[in-house]
Amino acid sequence: MSEPIQLSDITWESFNAMDVGAKGRYLARNNREYHVLVAQQFTRNRLEELGALATAIRRISKQEEGMTFLRSLLANHRAMLYFSQPSSRTFLSFCAACEILGLNIGEVRDTSTSSEFKGETQEDSVRTFSSYFDLIIMRSQMGGLAERMAWLLSNTERPVPMINAGSGKDQHPTQALLDVYTLQRSFEKRGSIDGKTIVFVGDLARGRTVRSLAWLLTNYRDVKMIFVAPPELQIGDDILALLKGAGVSFELMSEFDRAIPLADAIYMTRIQDEWDAPGEKRKIDISRFCFTCDKLPMLKSDAVIMHPFPRRQEISVEVDADPRAVYWRQMRNGMWIRTALIAAIFGKEHQINDFFARQGG
Repeated sequence: MSEPIQLSDITWESFNAMDVGAKGRYLARNNREYHVLVAQQFTRNRLEELGALATAIRRISKQEEGMTFLRSLLANHRAMLYFSQPSSRTFLSFCAACEILGLNIGEVRDTSTSSEFKGETQEDSVRTFSSYFDLIIMRSQMGGLAERMAWLLSNTERPVPMINAGSGKDQHPTQALLDVYTLQRSFEKRGSIDGKTIVFVGDLARGRTVRSLAWLLTNYRDVKMIFVAPPELQIGDDILALLKGAGVSFELMSEFDRAIPLADAIYMTRIQDEWDAPGEKRKIDISRFCFTCDKLPMLKSDAVIMHPFPRRQEISVEVDADPRAVYWRQMRNGMWIRTALIAAIFGKEHQINDFFARQGG
């Protein structure tokens, strides 16, 4: 990476008005990630480096000596997990990632227990956290909030890095990282992600995991994406415009059974009805968009089934026993790739790779 312009060099109005693809150049410092806000800030080369780092951490941690080494890396740093939107998997995954690296953790998961209950602005809350912590990991139902807070912190006398752990309906960059890492590992013996067909199924209109992953997949050659959903839940035109601009092949379908034999990976999602207004939950029949055991014979023998969780009825529990169902492994991958990302933010990448090489990795 060449040394980029930083967020402190630009006004909020200018940064906010930028195309999301242009924002990445403002989010690095000292030639490495600083703020992690959007999936678009990652290149293919960087995705592969972070995947390799996550695998090195995974293998180092299997030995007591290795885990002791990892826990020493950031023992003098502290992380705040500011999760104003409900979460369990993402929250615990980040907790585990911080603990692997020795980070001390603070948390706010209910704003009614913070000074926001007294009328404090989120800006003041986050700036307060930056007085005590060296990293802020934020999850919010408000789109764009993590970007705003990262810009704010970058323009104070104590800037600290910000990781977006889910921002409204817009972005979930670390979920996309773990999804790509899962695909990297799944296709290790099949060349790579290049040339694969990825089928997205379910609530694609509101699923931020789909939005972020679809963009990351544009880093790979000859990938085709198939979007399978009821018309009212189909992928948004903004994502299709991004794919067209990147020259990516895609297709919209309403028949799940037609897409299954074409898939190298199927990415199932649930109905995201938490975004419905109170009293306006839509009754949408998704029975045709569920993966049940009778569909397994339609799937390639070396394909994989993924899901960001939580699930409802869109994947039958009986499917879990099939070796192509990798969604539980996918969750564990999230802990490792988030560990790698945090280590990289704090400049520990070379130390980890050197330790791994000395151990015969």
